[in-house]
Amino acid sequence: MTLLYLLLAVAAGSLVPVQAGINASLRTSLGHPILAAVTNFLVGLTLLASFAAATRVPLPGSAQIAQAPWWCWIGGSMGAALVLSGVLLSHRLGAATFVACIILGQLAASVVLDHFALVGYPRHSFTLPRLVGLLLLAAGVYLIRRW
Repeated sequence: MTLLYLLLAVAAGSLVPVQAGINASLRTSLGHPILAAVTNFLVGLTLLASFAAATRVPLPGSAQIAQAPWWCWIGGSMGAALVLSGVLLSHRLGAATFVACIILGQLAASVVLDHFALVGYPRHSFTLPRLVGLLLLAAGVYLIRRW
């Protein structure tokens, strides 16, 4: 089952450069990066809401909503920042450089989140191999951008 999860995660990751390129092209057609990002979220919202309605996902009660920590409510803003950065940067940097930078940022943040057991992650201490991995990723960004 773990292999299936890994493959699904890789497949989801492969959508990042495709989405960024599509949204950057949409920016050209619509004339503004915010309009491209809004369109991205409206399409996503429509699909997710339709799926939730079709599968009759029950809505949480107010007590359930109130139990969520404050930081649970800001995830959408981070998704918006990622989409907007793709709209603004992907065609300027190229798909490989853009995604390499995104991955480096994701991994660097992940090491910090793991080390301090933040936002619900279990603790995984910062280690020398993790540092080496981050440095190798940074070197990869340099190589992809340089050549």
